[in-house]
Amino acid sequence: QTQLVESGGGLVQPGGSLNLSCVVSGDTFNFYAIGWFRQAPGKEREGVSCIDSIDTNGRSTYYVDSVKGRFTISRDNPKNTVYLQMNNLESEGTGVYYCATKMYYCSDYVPPPGAMIDWGKGTLVNVSS
Repeated sequence: QTQLVESGGGLVQPGGSLNLSCVVSGDTFNFYAIGWFRQAPGKEREGVSCIDSIDTNGRSTYYVDSVKGRFTISRDNPKNTVYLQMNNLESEGTGVYYCATKMYYCSDYVPPPGAMIDWGKGTLVNVSS
């Protein structure tokens, strides 16, 4: 089973930034699309962003509307790592952030949680003044 470990969460003021990391174990990282998900207190887990395993059409990253222009997802294949740079954070960004795997492609949008295969245990982000 593939293991994922998230890090980089913490307490940040509204308008601040955090850079989350997701390290994926094993030698199949290059075959995975990786998604970032958020679960706010008392709410269901929801997608935030996703990155394809490879860029075939000039577009390989996807975001939900609420984070477009503020969040950037990227991957470093030699390091088996995916990053989520979060800028101009809002209080609604508070929650546990999880990364998860999906074979090859995000499928042109941020997948629902049920489409993902393996999950990390999450990292807590608290946006508060």
